[in-house]
Amino acid sequence: MTARLSRILKMATTLVIFAIALAVGWNLWTGYMETPWTRDGHVRADVVSIAPDVSGPVAAVLVSDNETVAKGDVLVRIDPARFQIALDLADASLKDKQAALTQAQRDAKRYHQLKNGPAVSIQTIEQADLAVEQAAAALQEAQSNRDLATLNLERTQVRAPANGIISNLSLNPGDYVSAGSGMMALVDTDTLRIEGYFEENQLPRIAVGDPVEVELMGHSGKLRGHVQSIAAGIVDRERTDGSDLLADVTPTFSWVRLAQRVPVRVALDEVPGGTRLVAGLTATVTVHPGDRVAVSAADAAPATPTTPAGESGS
Repeated sequence: MTARLSRILKMATTLVIFAIALAVGWNLWTGYMETPWTRDGHVRADVVSIAPDVSGPVAAVLVSDNETVAKGDVLVRIDPARFQIALDLADASLKDKQAALTQAQRDAKRYHQLKNGPAVSIQTIEQADLAVEQAAAALQEAQSNRDLATLNLERTQVRAPANGIISNLSLNPGDYVSAGSGMMALVDTDTLRIEGYFEENQLPRIAVGDPVEVELMGHSGKLRGHVQSIAAGIVDRERTDGSDLLADVTPTFSWVRLAQRVPVRVALDEVPGGTRLVAGLTATVTVHPGDRVAVSAADAAPATPTTPAGESGS
């Protein structure tokens, strides 16, 4: 009797363990199949190429590599000497054109006062009026040249176009910079986000507004956000344009077709304190359908992280 009871208990224990394992396995399988996730995710941010609008030697570099800057901060000063001289010349030209216009107006006024007399012809009056118009046009040109000289002088101070972190800085005072040539990179911290590359068969379960959990490689805390947008297209590697602009489709077809990966943009809502967000970091992205939140144009922009790259964690 005791042996039989022992066998029954062992069998019951085995069945219970099997049922628990089956339930756990079913939950894991359901979660794996029904919850879209990918390990192919990355931290992304817009990178601005800082380039001067005028050419000249660098007088001062006011930032260092990996320094955090605010929008409008002066990053580099270009030697303003020649631009100040150009502004002085423009001021002198403007005064000369103003004086010429004043004199032309006086002459025209005198001719108009004498137009009823025999000493002044209609042609002379017309020439006087034309001289006024030409002097006014010359004054307007001189004013535009002065505005341009003022703008060029202002642009000798290169300012940050956005909040961010300076990267890849190798500029020194005395270096000559050319207009339009990049001097350094600025990582725009206001655009920090996560982009996950999901397989195409997962896309039907992903929608804008779905909550998202993000795990960064090497970080213990979880970041939370929501799906902001889904890419509208990816490159078709099997098709190109021929020389006659007709479609050139690859004639080979693999029996094993790998699912294409489509970028899904995730806006960050919560970032744990001390998390260092560096553009390019690897992330695991998990989307939770069903708890969708409303996303408007105002809250579609990603939240500013508490500790962007370049700052020490709290």
